[in-house]
Amino acid sequence: MENAIILHGTCSRKEYYSDEYPSLSNNNWLPWLQKQLLMRDIAAVTPEIPGAFKPDYEVWRREVERFDITPETLIVGHSCGGGFWVRWLSEHPDARVGKIVLVAPWLDPNNIKKTTFFDFEIDPKLAKRTGGVTIFNSIDDHPGIHWSVETLRQTIPGIKYREFENYGHFCIEDMHTQEFPELLAELLA
Repeated sequence: MENAIILHGTCSRKEYYSDEYPSLSNNNWLPWLQKQLLMRDIAAVTPEIPGAFKPDYEVWRREVERFDITPETLIVGHSCGGGFWVRWLSEHPDARVGKIVLVAPWLDPNNIKKTTFFDFEIDPKLAKRTGGVTIFNSIDDHPGIHWSVETLRQTIPGIKYREFENYGHFCIEDMHTQEFPELLAELLA
């Protein structure tokens, strides 16, 4: 059965513990995308990673591996969530998945989060085990995102690249909407 796992990114400690912000799995375009996939009979989940402000790979891995990951699974990762999927797939060379869309994938090039979350080798054969990998990047995003995107594009042959303008980090405050039809279309194409 086709399913989807939509993974949020990280945030600041202040945002994580504030009532002013929704939980990360219920923020930005994630709930909209989940609903659109559910309406198309694709079982879609948006796991909430505990303590996401200080990424711990083992916590993220444990939360994600509670769900079926099969050759039909659609994978979406935003920011740190995209970086997580690159690591997970790099460390699981026998895993086969469906389409992957990495939205503003982040590999923390300057170790801002002071964690070992991104201490891994990117598997250059990663895309061959998928239904296709697409990166969404906005030209007005942060330099660390652009570095991460270029690193992935240079390391993994066969990645499809889509460039946007004025989408920032693909958050509500940048996009001014929760809807993300370009992402939905890419997953369903």
